[in-house]
Amino acid sequence: MSKLPPVEKLPLALRKNGWFSPLHLPSSNANTDEPNPVRDEWDAKKGEVEAKISELLGVAWTIDVNPNQIYAYSESSAYAKERIGSCLYELRDFQGLYKEDGVRELNDIAHAHVLTLDLDEQKRFTYCGCDISEGQLRLLFAPDGLGTNVSSCLDRDVLLKALNDAPSPNGAPMSYIARTSIRENYDSKIEEIRQRIGELVAKPDIKLTPRFEENFAMLLEESKRKKTELNKDWQQYLGGNTRSYFEGLVSQLQWQKFEDDDLLQEGFNDVISKGEVVFRVVDKLVKGSYSEIVIEDGVLYLQTTPTKWGINIDDTASKLVDML
Repeated sequence: MSKLPPVEKLPLALRKNGWFSPLHLPSSNANTDEPNPVRDEWDAKKGEVEAKISELLGVAWTIDVNPNQIYAYSESSAYAKERIGSCLYELRDFQGLYKEDGVRELNDIAHAHVLTLDLDEQKRFTYCGCDISEGQLRLLFAPDGLGTNVSSCLDRDVLLKALNDAPSPNGAPMSYIARTSIRENYDSKIEEIRQRIGELVAKPDIKLTPRFEENFAMLLEESKRKKTELNKDWQQYLGGNTRSYFEGLVSQLQWQKFEDDDLLQEGFNDVISKGEVVFRVVDKLVKGSYSEIVIEDGVLYLQTTPTKWGINIDDTASKLVDML
């Protein structure tokens, strides 16, 4: 749908009494001494909100709103001056949840560092939402929804989808949600698991390889099929599920008594001569129903298929002793 044209002149009641000053609309009579909602209500507050957003996100952000354009949709709604500032609560929540790395990604993806307000021309939201367009973070409102549920514009799931749908910064090969999942649920926890596997097989320098980019590509291709068993939220589980496959190996090594058996440890290191464990997603399994282990060229592979990804993870290495 196309936008309504911006209004050329605002109503006298608005200019004189500031009835619509919550929208911070410019008075067309700016050279007079009458109260000016934009000057008195918006300009003063705008800098304050910009400063708070900039402080939260660690770089300078600006707010860019065309009041005359917004007023074209304001016949039955007032957009309070505090409303655009309400996004601070959601950004503060985002900052607290995703920490420095998440904020850096937001700044990279929304590289213009501009917060703006615009019409939801694609009718994606019932009342309001957000997206990232040309590097700007846009608060979007439905044609008849201006001022409704404003604080929901940057709800966590809405903002995450906007970040995920925007072009990846610096050509990053995976989505924002996948990268976040890896950072939060794999990177910060995998070293402890690696060390435990090393203890169990008497190989302190054992290497774990997650193949995130290759597996992401396989899962993404499967997700595009009309009929698939793949969990629709698979991206947010990429880091956690990958970690769980390695944790499943720990469970199997413990259950099969590797830690106290020199012969099992020796057999493992003779066969897994390169000291590396790899998790990969493949087109089809050799013998397993949901997942399996394969040994190739001195490397132990934990593998599954896109449709069985995340199912019966702990059983993946159940046949390990038989393979040694």
